[in-house]
Amino acid sequence: MSDKKLPELFGSQVFNEVAMKERLSDACYQAWKRCVTDGAALELSTANEIAGAMKTWAVERGCTHYTHWFQPLTGVTAEKHDAFIEADHEGGVLEEFTGKLLIQQEPDASSFPSGGLRNTFEARGYSAWDPSSPAFIVDTTLCIPTIFIAYTGEALDFKAPLLRALEAVNRAAVDICRYFDPKVEKVFSYLGWEQEYFLVDESLWAARPDLVLTGRTMMGHESAKNQQLDDHYFGSIPTRVIAFMKDLEYECQQLGIPVKTRHNEVAPNQFELAPVFEETNLANDHNQLLMSTMKVVARRHCFRVLLHEKPFKGINGSGKHNNWSLGTDTGVNLLSPGRSATENLQFITFLVNILMAVYRRNGLLKASVMSAGNAHRLGANEAPPAILSVFLGTQLSAILDKIEFSQSDEAIQLDKKTGFRMDGITHIPELFRDTTDRNRTSPFAFTGNRFEFRAVGSSDNCADAMITLNTAVAYQLKEFKADIDKLIAEGHTKENAIFTVLKRYTVACKPIRFEGNGYSDEWKAEAARRGLDCETSVPLIFDRLLAQENIRMFGETGVLNEVELHARAEVKWETYTKKVQIEARILGDLAMNHILPVASRYQSMLLDKVSKFMAIFPKEKARVLAEQDLELIEKIARHMTCIQTQVEAMVETRKVINKMGDIREKAIAYHDRIAPTFDEIRAHIDKLELIVDNEMWTLPKYRELLFLR
Repeated sequence: MSDKKLPELFGSQVFNEVAMKERLSDACYQAWKRCVTDGAALELSTANEIAGAMKTWAVERGCTHYTHWFQPLTGVTAEKHDAFIEADHEGGVLEEFTGKLLIQQEPDASSFPSGGLRNTFEARGYSAWDPSSPAFIVDTTLCIPTIFIAYTGEALDFKAPLLRALEAVNRAAVDICRYFDPKVEKVFSYLGWEQEYFLVDESLWAARPDLVLTGRTMMGHESAKNQQLDDHYFGSIPTRVIAFMKDLEYECQQLGIPVKTRHNEVAPNQFELAPVFEETNLANDHNQLLMSTMKVVARRHCFRVLLHEKPFKGINGSGKHNNWSLGTDTGVNLLSPGRSATENLQFITFLVNILMAVYRRNGLLKASVMSAGNAHRLGANEAPPAILSVFLGTQLSAILDKIEFSQSDEAIQLDKKTGFRMDGITHIPELFRDTTDRNRTSPFAFTGNRFEFRAVGSSDNCADAMITLNTAVAYQLKEFKADIDKLIAEGHTKENAIFTVLKRYTVACKPIRFEGNGYSDEWKAEAARRGLDCETSVPLIFDRLLAQENIRMFGETGVLNEVELHARAEVKWETYTKKVQIEARILGDLAMNHILPVASRYQSMLLDKVSKFMAIFPKEKARVLAEQDLELIEKIARHMTCIQTQVEAMVETRKVINKMGDIREKAIAYHDRIAPTFDEIRAHIDKLELIVDNEMWTLPKYRELLFLR
């Protein structure tokens, strides 16, 4: 590690704004700023100057290659490295990196999931520089964040639609802000993620083929001790883990990732890392970079990082809470109560519109975070339920209730004690920030000056949830403006129009508000009565992408067209199918080639022992002495028979399903007919684990995996 202090270390491997100011002419720097802030086109001469400065900066730091770093629909990042050197046609080489190479590359688009947008014989796709996200160095490679689009212009990644969604919410929110402050020119979406993860010893990980190939344990009996004593959460961090965390934070600081908080999570070997808030696009890039960096650093410390949402049965899984807010270029957090009547009316306006957006798109928001992995976590009484609802707290809920039943259009007032009230609406208690307890069962909770989207999975690309949320809010704000402007045109005052529409929205979105226990069966029944989306089948949840009202929303905001949405739905169905298919294959392999042979050998040992009893002792005495062994032999036989029968049935069912041509129907079949068999097979394997001689059991057990030494 370097001896540099944090201010010197932070961002030292990033070609950020500071580096640009130092190395670019003022004209070039201002042109880049206009490109980022106003969306102005970047001229080739400007790109050439930036590319030259970027190359010099990178070479000074030991770089030999560059890459366009992008986020295809695989869920992980992708990169193709090219050397800076080019042949000079005189037997030598030149270091070459032009504006054209900076701005655009041409990866093979057919090699990534595209949902039919690209055929296998149509290879061309383009990666294009995102000037708003700075280039950075990993090892000896200059990484340039880019979007990834098809030859015909459709988005093949997460970044392109995310940038569109951020621009959509900016335009829509600015229009609303100008009702309150005409000086607002831009609204930013902010994101602060919380990354949960597990660490396991690399040697034990390598001895578990299910962990290696699927990221989770397909079998394993619960450890005698797991998290029941609540002694791991916020406990002292193990020495080996602290060393890993320090190393990881050092790498993050160099890469400009503003990590701030680290701690033990609830489950053994589970931890969390969280940064300070950043603009959503940059925060998402940083999270993607963090996940790849974690894996590299973990191996230095003989660990493996598990980012699967549910790597171990019976203990808490991992999420990636997305803390989200909106802020103006004038420095106002739109989700924070203000210091004037106008500011507080603005706060309530955005709050109610967000509630409306979540209410109207609750099924779609669930689709944005659902996956084969996250399905194991959501609804497991350790994470948000698979039903979207919003927690506001009792005092904010009281404010909305008073709006619902009031005839007043008086503005919201803030007193000197930082509480707020609504004059003209009686019996409203003074409201202070963060005076109510948080609801850990809420998937979408208000936490004082932001919303916490808690349903996002630990392995997810944050962009999927952020695309959907920002687009939904943008669309809702556009509708709100249309409603307001209509009333103003009819002769209403601006304040009266705002209050009238807010009151109507408050009543309409009330079903999404829930303050109670999201884990309860009573809530599931109540949610259904309220008309909320209660679907739990992953493939059917993905149908929400193709609902006409959602196609209209994405299309009218310019975020995703209908073709792109159909493609993304297909990718989600296909990815789900493949992940369940891989899990089925590894479970069958382990059951037939590991578990059954080991159980059979142990059973043979017991049979040999019984036969020796029979040979040495009188018949009756031998039967008494061998009674327990005979019971074990029968138990083993029953479990082995069930395992073999169920695995063979699963394989035959899979053969039938694999012949299906329709990707959606295939995903549904894997969900309905294959995935349920996993727990049935596992139950018998886990029983055998308790019976078979420990020395003979080939797979590391939970008590070994979950407690670092």
